[in-house]
Amino acid sequence: MNTLQHGFQLNYDMTTIAVEDCPDLERRQTIQLLDGNKDLSEEQKDAVWKLADMWDLPGVTSENRKWLFNRLLQHAVLGKTDKQIKQFRRGLKETCVWQLLTERKDVIPLMFPRERDVEIKPQMILDQILWPLEKTNEDEEDEDYPVETRCRIAGYLREFIATASQSSRRGLVQFWTGWEVPSSDMQLEIVQGSLPKASTCFKSLRLPGHYTNFKNFSQDLNACVATCDTGFGLV
Repeated sequence: MNTLQHGFQLNYDMTTIAVEDCPDLERRQTIQLLDGNKDLSEEQKDAVWKLADMWDLPGVTSENRKWLFNRLLQHAVLGKTDKQIKQFRRGLKETCVWQLLTERKDVIPLMFPRERDVEIKPQMILDQILWPLEKTNEDEEDEDYPVETRCRIAGYLREFIATASQSSRRGLVQFWTGWEVPSSDMQLEIVQGSLPKASTCFKSLRLPGHYTNFKNFSQDLNACVATCDTGFGLV
């Protein structure tokens, strides 16, 4: 979002924004349905209509599709944050940071990087994970698997995070937490089950303990992570 680069003036026609700038993943997916010329199903049209009606905008038609896409996106990214941005601007001026940003525009992307441009490095994820072996207050008898199995699966996850592509790491975090940036206290559990599952509300990733090689583990985890494109990161 280039609001800062335009002097915090919320000129919707001049501000450059992208779908990835929308912080609400569910609304982002609804708005993204309008991007392009692919025919929408009745269910998809209903989802768009509900969102448009909430923000006093008309339903989608073949003639207004592109316009509605831009208006929904602008409101989702800028309109809902108008008051917060004005307060933020006031704070920047009172702390003299505004003068720096005005005179050194090259500093703006360093101080306020786009979320979609942030590179998620392996250590950024690993540092936030609550590993199952750290649960010293739980008895070994209460665990689904012995410590050797939990160590093996945790090792597979470490390898996956270290070797995955940038898009796969971002997808894993979204699948895990419902958000695309690592957050604190990301819980890992080794449980009975057939496929990896996640509870985004509790930032909990549940990995089955039956895997005996990294290849099968990686294939299943990638398949589950891919469901973030059509769901809320919960398999």
